[in-house]
Amino acid sequence: MPGSCDDLVVEFLKDSNNSMKFPYFATGCVVKGFGRGSKQLGIPTANYPEDVVDKLPSAFDNGVYYGWAQVDDGPVYKMVMSIGNNPYYNNEKKTMETYVINEFENDFYGSNLKTIMLGHLRPMTSFKNLDELITAIKKDIADAKELLEKPEENMYKSHQFFNNPNVKL
Repeated sequence: MPGSCDDLVVEFLKDSNNSMKFPYFATGCVVKGFGRGSKQLGIPTANYPEDVVDKLPSAFDNGVYYGWAQVDDGPVYKMVMSIGNNPYYNNEKKTMETYVINEFENDFYGSNLKTIMLGHLRPMTSFKNLDELITAIKKDIADAKELLEKPEENMYKSHQFFNNPNVKL
């Protein structure tokens, strides 16, 4: 059963040049997306609503990111997130689509999704065909799994953001 959630981008840090700095914290209710992740790609995604996407800082480049994710008060898992217009599908709307690297028994629409983005894997790009897209996504997942084993990335798995609902970052 989904928990209650409030759509909110929690924290964005900038360096002295006013450019993007990680980590980036976000939370919001999972909403239905285009339905392609599961059906066409075999890689189901949890989508943030438009109001969360609209709060992304302009310095946030379209692309694929990696980090940690938690659904409601469950375990924290590795994740990859696509942020952008998905040029292969010619989307007009910018989306934030998170693939939580775990096998879930059920969908979790309406659940609270917390994410910590720790780094950028690659820019958003188009592909010649669906097989190329799936191959790239599988590489993104493999790269994220490897990067998140590094101690400086792995330590965020137990960050207070996931454990304390009243955390001030």
